[in-house]
Amino acid sequence: MIEFDLDRRSGVSTYLQLVHQVKQALRLGTLRPGDQLPTAREVVESLAINPNTVLKAYRELERDGLVEGRPGMGTFVRHGIAGATLAEHTRLRRGLETWVRDAFAAGLDQEDLRALFTVVLADAAKKGVA
Repeated sequence: MIEFDLDRRSGVSTYLQLVHQVKQALRLGTLRPGDQLPTAREVVESLAINPNTVLKAYRELERDGLVEGRPGMGTFVRHGIAGATLAEHTRLRRGLETWVRDAFAAGLDQEDLRALFTVVLADAAKKGVA
């Protein structure tokens, strides 16, 4: 089962952080069709947030067709998100970790890395690679 974690300083709304974390877990294969999400009550108790925030996140995921609410049972994953396999994610993450270490060794800081990554990602999208 997924455990949510909030970054209250990120500037991203709480409900969107929940949505993003579910989608990320689906991409990585840590959540699969049939898995149950924590109940709204469990999320509220663990994160000290408003129940409506959790319900809003779950409704958005349901509108996207990723989860379904089953009355009296909870919210369950309906579909995964197509993409690279977990093995591919692991391989790519290792490569990215090496790239980040090399960038830090070259004197770049976190903001430099974000800017560089953003530019490369945008260029790839323009070229139709992404």
